[in-house]
Amino acid sequence: MKKTKSLYHGHRFPAVIISHAVRWYFRFQLGLREIEELLFKRGVIVSYETIRR
Repeated sequence: MKKTKSLYHGHRFPAVIISHAVRWYFRFQLGLREIEELLFKRGVIVSYETIRR
């Protein structure tokens, strides 16, 4: 059986963190700074500039 790589392979943050940020961005139409604040409340320190890229 061949093992496939994650879509987020090589990124700074784990796939679950990236998935949450993307979900919030599209589902709730949040701004990048709002997502930064939500992640910070959950203990993830990230800049909105990081999310933008």
